Amino acid sequence: MTVEVSDVPEAKRYEARVDGGSEVAGVAEYIRTAELVAFVHTEVGPEYEGRGVGSALVRTALDEARAARLRVLATCPFFAGWIARHAEYQDLLYQSRSQVSD
Repeated sequence: MTVEVSDVPEAKRYEARVDGGSEVAGVAEYIRTAELVAFVHTEVGPEYEGRGVGSALVRTALDEARAARLRVLATCPFFAGWIARHAEYQDLLYQSRSQVSD
């Protein structure tokens, strides 16, 4: 099975398609600023779960964030969990620089 992932900026999401098909197998929604990209929701169709579609979405999105020199805010639990298991991507995580405290 081949998973192809593409950024669809007008929809603010990455889309995954399987084996050259036109059906969207999964999406990763994001909010992008000049400094970072926040991944807010990931969804994979039930028929594609457990087949690497989610991982392909995350890996592609993070590789593109790295290439664009963006930090990553993983508010989506799937993204956060995936990054926690892949140390080679943890350097992308956004760290607040604010000195403000309560």
